[in-house]
This record gives sequence, structure tokens and C-alpha cells, in this order.
Amino acid sequence: MKKQATAALIFILSIMLVIAGCGSGGGNNGKNTENPGSSPSASSESGNSANTAGNKENGAKEEVEAVSGASELSYTPLDQLKDSYDIIIIGAGGAGMSAALEAKAKGMNPVIFEKMPVAGGNTTKSSSGMNASQTKFQKEQGIQDSNDLFYEETLKGGRSTNDQEMLRYFVDHSADAIDWLDSIGIRLNNLTITGGMSQKRTHRPEDGSAVGQYLVNGLVKNIHEQGISLFVNADVKEITEKDGAATGVKVVFNQQDEKTITAKAVVVTTGGFGSNMDLIKKVRPDLEGYVTTNQVGSTGDGISMIEKLGGTTVDMDQIQVHPTVQQDKSYLIGEAVRGEGAIMVSAEGKRFGNELDTRDKVTASINTLPEKAAILVFDSGVKSRVKAIQQYEKMGFVVEGETIEALAEKINVPADQLKNTLETWNNAVKDKKDGEFGRTTGIDNDLSAAPYYAIKIAPGIHYTMGGVKINTNTEVLNKDGKAIPGLYAAGEVTGGLHGQNRIGGNSVAEIIIFGRQAGVQSAEYASAH
Repeated sequence: MKKQATAALIFILSIMLVIAGCGSGGGNNGKNTENPGSSPSASSESGNSANTAGNKENGAKEEVEAVSGASELSYTPLDQLKDSYDIIIIGAGGAGMSAALEAKAKGMNPVIFEKMPVAGGNTTKSSSGMNASQTKFQKEQGIQDSNDLFYEETLKGGRSTNDQEMLRYFVDHSADAIDWLDSIGIRLNNLTITGGMSQKRTHRPEDGSAVGQYLVNGLVKNIHEQGISLFVNADVKEITEKDGAATGVKVVFNQQDEKTITAKAVVVTTGGFGSNMDLIKKVRPDLEGYVTTNQVGSTGDGISMIEKLGGTTVDMDQIQVHPTVQQDKSYLIGEAVRGEGAIMVSAEGKRFGNELDTRDKVTASINTLPEKAAILVFDSGVKSRVKAIQQYEKMGFVVEGETIEALAEKINVPADQLKNTLETWNNAVKDKKDGEFGRTTGIDNDLSAAPYYAIKIAPGIHYTMGGVKINTNTEVLNKDGKAIPGLYAAGEVTGGLHGQNRIGGNSVAEIIIFGRQAGVQSAEYASAH
């Protein structure tokens, strides 16, 4: 029943995209209507629209809104499908496209199969940025950082449960990932900070906008320029094997035609399971009823396919609840808002914790409030530094007041208390010391530039830290710790890197760093076989 529902949902999305003309597809609209296996790819920032876990109809509608205008280039028409490729990549998010580009650079002929009507996955919804240390952009801006400090702070954030070998590889290859993106026209040189970090190492697009759509646009453009086949509405159902080695996939196109495609290696980049409420309730029953910021395709397909081949999982019960989610539309309010100076207040107009502590701790502080919700408060200075707020305004999330008193009235909090809270905070910024809650980051600018703004938020399911077990070569491991020949994985489908809590900005770094590695390693395997 669940598979039928998922299939029906994806079919509905496909039809809605075709009817809508797939946004700004321009001259590609005719082709896309004739060939359901193709549709547009990259465009301007369209936000991180999401679905509530309990309302898939609304989720489908909002997913279409998030991606229907997302392309001016065509995906690969179905009539160009081949029976065999060097490498099959399952999933066209940031990890999958990075893997494909690196495999192509190694002389391979890769193909990407994406079950949704468009590329991007959860990458499209990423907001704050990409963490990296010792980068050229940090050095240009006088930011002193080190891989060791990045390692230590990420390990602390994960409560020292991170896979330390994976983490070491991650931080040591982060700067190179920034350079690689820059070399292919994806520049992330605007720096901010996220919770749990002590240095500005969160890299954003130059204009300070959300990283996700910008990254997807750039990767799809490169996929197109490199002539890499990318099929959408291509739902991989099974990874085939022979003598214990991955040999290809069984894939259903447009909900009707199943084909078996062979390859020398298979890379799984299908993302996490943040929209699979049945699985979430199984591993974390306490999260039942939470909204989710995940796109509807994040159902954990890759994990189950890998398990059938003998792969093992790790940390499946470690699910991150993001503290700042707009509840009506399950829309993530990026950490950069707090990183650039916003504070959070209760219904009484009082701060109640360190807004830039790690996500688990900020979530816990919100859940101690009677209303289990809070209000982000910021000024026009924060708004000017975080371009994503423009999207939040378009969606109707932002309340504006010309004065503190006017804002307080609109959000129904005591004006005197809110004014006192802001005065106390501004003095803390001036003294560079938060005597109330010990906040030490995002304290560079006070909140004194009218008008003032607020967004009501509460926690929501955001990221699944658990997944399949891999090594630093991105080889999928079995229960004995041995690599399954020809099978690789990268991104949110994997587990272990983040431990019990993910630091904001580390997931985007993960998909690029390990996506690239999966492309390189699978290419080496394919060349040898």
C-alpha cells in the first residue's frame, strides 16, 4: 500500500509539472510534454518548500511550487537510454551529481537515475551554507580557522559519537571541496556561522542567499555541459548483483516501464528517510506528530535496497529535530538568521537560551516552554544580511513592526518585556558578553535598526543522521566490516559521520566531499573491472 501511495504521489507530481509547463523551461516545454522522461533543471532561488508528515496532498503541492520553475535545461529523453553504463548513480541530489561529475572526469560514462520529476532532492532545500575550514575565502577575509578545530567542534557537537575516521577525512577535504565547486562556477564566498561553531566557516553564495537551489542549479548546469545522462521519473527498485558484487539496477520509468540496466559499479545517493513516517515511528516513536522539512522523495529507498545486498546500518535512531521550523508549511527557517544576530523569545517576550547552541540543545530549550514554540526576532540589519528572509516574506511568515512596540502588539507579546529583552541583548552585543545565556557567536551586530521583524517557529524533523555504513572510500560495508564489491554510497543515505547531532552546514559539505569521493572510487573500480 505504501509503495502504491508513493508511486501515485510521484505520478501526480509529474502530471502537475507538465501541466504547469515546468516553469521557465522556455523552448524546452514542447519536448518535455512529449517525453515524460525529461523535464527542466535549474533556475533562480525558489526556497525550501516542504510537506507536513501527515499531509501528503499539501506536500505534493508545495513540492511542485518549490521546483516547478527550476530549470532551463532539459533532462535526458528516455529514448536515449542505454542498456549498460560504466557507473549507475541512484539519486540526483548534490552527492549524486558530484559523483557523476568526478566519474566523468575520470573518463567514465556515468548515468543518474532520479525517481522524482526534477533533480535536487533535499539539497534544493538546504539553507544556511556549506561548512569548510582553512579555505581560501576564509583567508581572504582574515578568518583564522583550522581543520583540527573544525574536527573538535564537530565531534563535540555529535557528543563524541561520530565515526572519527570519517570525520577526519571530512574536515581535511573540506577546503578542497570549496575549491572544486569554485572551479566549476559555484562560488561560496559569503561567510557566516552556525550553532556549535566558533569560527565563520559556513560558506554561502556571494549574495548571502540560501545555498541549496544555487548549488543544484550549478551542478545541473555542469551535468548538462559534460553530457552526462540524467533521467528523471526513473524509480530504481532494486540493485542487481552477481557473486556478491553490484552489477546494475532494475528501474521503473514513468511508473510503467521496468528495465534492467547493467553497470560495473553502482553509487547510491538517495538521501535519508525524513519523509518516511512509518520508519521514523519505528525507530523514534517519540517523534510521531512532528512536521518534517524533508521533500516527499526522502523515504529511505536506498537504505532498504542496500540492506538486501547485505549492507549494514548505523545510528538509525539518530534523527535531528531542527529548532526553527515554520509549522503551517513545515518550512525550515535557516540557521543563518540566528547566525547573523537574531534572538529567540518566548510568548512572554523573554529570551530563554543560547540561540546558537547545537541544534539538539536549542530544540530542547524550546520544548521546555509551555507553548513548545518560540519567536525569532530580528531587525532590518539581519534582514539585509540574510537574503533567504526575502523568501520567508513572500511565503507570509514574516511579521513587521516599525517599532518594537508595534511588533510586540502584532505578535501578541508584552511590549515592555520585549523592549527590555532587546535592550539587554544590545548591551550584551556592545560588551561582547551574553551574561544571561553565554552566547558567544552571532554577536557582531545589535538589533537596533528599525523596522523590526518576527517569525513564529517550533521544532520539526529535519535530518536523519543514521544510514548505511561506509568507509572513507565510500564503499558500502557489510556486517563483518567488509566492502561489498562495486557498491558505493554518499550523502544522507549513509550514517556515522554526524554522531548524535549534526552541525548546521555540515550536510552540504558531506554531500560534496563524499559525493566526489564516490565518483572517484567507483571510477577506479569500474576501470579495473
